[in-house]
Amino acid sequence: MARIHHSAIVTRDLAASLTFWRDGLGLDVLMDHSFEGPWPSLFGAATSELHSVFLGETDDPASGIVELVVIEGTAPPGTEPVGPAEGFFLLSLYADLDAVLPRLAGLGVGGTPTVEAVGPVRLAVVHDPNGVRVELMDDGAREGMASL
Repeated sequence: MARIHHSAIVTRDLAASLTFWRDGLGLDVLMDHSFEGPWPSLFGAATSELHSVFLGETDDPASGIVELVVIEGTAPPGTEPVGPAEGFFLLSLYADLDAVLPRLAGLGVGGTPTVEAVGPVRLAVVHDPNGVRVELMDDGAREGMASL
């Protein structure tokens, strides 16, 4: 069976993305490396070099990885759909909303969060500097998800 290893986000501004993902959401930098590879044939890239930063939880490697990719010649971002659209929708993470939302606001990243309760679980939706919709599930959701 296939297992998810990581999700990748192309970014033009690595510093802004690290402010959001590392400083705001609290993910650890697991790897920061530039690679030569067959990116033109694999991804249609304009260059054979890319810079990759893996972010996740150092103490829990199975928790998942968000990869920030810097590669020359990327297309400009598309317009962000107002609502759900076919294709990529969001990245969802567990987070302590009472700690993370004020930290994001203090750093000036994430935009104005939308916070709602879905049953007993609080959810917040913010956006990373690349326009990626990020759903934050309050830490209490971890216990509820385990019982499903």
